[in-house]
Amino acid sequence: MRRVAVLSAATMLAACSVGGDKPMADDGGDGTPLHSRMLVLDTHLDTPLHFERAGWSFADRHALSDDMVQLDIPRMKDGHLDGGFFVIYTEQGPLTEKGYADALAFARKRSDLIDKTIAVNSDAIAHALNVADAVRLNKAGKLIAFKSMENSYPLGEDISLLKEFYDKGVRLAGPVHSKDNQLADSATGGGRWQGLSPLGKQWVAEMNRLGIVIDASHASDAAFDQILALSKYPILLSHSSLRSAYDHPRNLDEARLRALAAKGGAMCISTIFMSEMNMSSARGELFGQYERIGSMTPAEQADLNRRWRELDKSERLWAADFEDYMKMTLRAIEVAGVDHICFGADWDGGGGLPGIEDISALPKVTERLKAAGYSDTDIEKMWSGNILRLLAAQGK
Repeated sequence: MRRVAVLSAATMLAACSVGGDKPMADDGGDGTPLHSRMLVLDTHLDTPLHFERAGWSFADRHALSDDMVQLDIPRMKDGHLDGGFFVIYTEQGPLTEKGYADALAFARKRSDLIDKTIAVNSDAIAHALNVADAVRLNKAGKLIAFKSMENSYPLGEDISLLKEFYDKGVRLAGPVHSKDNQLADSATGGGRWQGLSPLGKQWVAEMNRLGIVIDASHASDAAFDQILALSKYPILLSHSSLRSAYDHPRNLDEARLRALAAKGGAMCISTIFMSEMNMSSARGELFGQYERIGSMTPAEQADLNRRWRELDKSERLWAADFEDYMKMTLRAIEVAGVDHICFGADWDGGGGLPGIEDISALPKVTERLKAAGYSDTDIEKMWSGNILRLLAAQGK
C-alpha cells in the first residue's frame, strides 16, 4: 500500500485548518509510479447495487466485457484506489407515510448489505468512521470503506433518524436526488421549495450537529446556495461536473464553484453529464432492469450485460471521452484551486467514459495532472487531502 510518511503527512493535512497547505507527499525516490504512492479516495461509489447479486463476489475480478460492474477489490488495487464512500442510494418515491416507510426499510437494508459485504471481505477492506481510521487502515494495507447516503428521502419527516444513520457509519449525505422531496429541490426537479424546505433547513442544522459532511450534488442551484449559507462547516459535491463543460442543471456553474471554494468546500469531479445522456427507449428499459440487478439470477444478469454492451456499439450513453474529462477537470482546478477539487466519477451509477471506463483507469488522471504541471502535493490533495480535510473540519 502507501508509505508511512505519506500517511502521516495526509493526517497532518486533514487536521489542519481549512485552506491549509501542509505537504502530503514527497517524490518517493524508489521508482514506484506516483499514483501508487498517493492516498487515493473516491467520494461516490454506487457499487453496493451489486452486493446482493446472486453468484457475484466483490472479492473477484470482473471484466467489462462480461460484467457491468466497474469496481471490485482486485480492480481497486489495479487503479490504486485506496477506498471511498460506498453509497446508500434510495430511489425517490411518493412523499407519503407509506413512501417514507418503504424508503427507510430499503435504506436500512442497503446499509446492512454494505456492512455484510465489508465484513465478508475483512481481510482486504474495513469500515472507516473518521480520518484516523482511514490513515490506520491504509497503514495496515487495507482498503478504506466510508459510507454515504444519497438522498435523505428515507428520513421522511423525522430528522432525528439522521442519528440512526450516523450510528450506522454514514459520514456524508445529500438531501435530494433526481426529484424534489420533503427536504429540498432537485437540480432536475420542479422547484417546489425554491431551494430548501423548512424541514430541509432543520436537516442542515442536524447534519452539522452530528458531524456528517453535507453533499450538495443533485441539489438545485437555490438549494445549493442556501446550504452553503446555512452550513457551519464546508460542504462537498461528491459527484458533479462543470456547467461550462456542458450546460445542464445537474452541473455546477463556475460562479458557484468559486463560492464553494471561498467557504472551504470542494467539488469532486464526475464523468456524468458532460453531454446529454442518451436515454433512448432501449437504454431506458435496460436501466430499469439494472436497478433490479440484485434480484436477478446469474443467467439474467449475463443477458442484461450482453444487451447493454451490444447497445453500446450503436448508442453511446455519453458523447464525451477521457480527453473531454481531463479538459473539464483542469478547468475546474483553474477556477477553484487545488484545495477545492476532488474526485467522484460516479462508478456503477452511470459514470465512466471511453478512456476512463472503470476504476483501473485512475492512474491516467494522475499522469495528466502531473503533465499539466501540478505538484505531487497538489495532486494528493485532490485525490484525498481535501476530502480528509472536510471530514476533519467536523471532528471526523
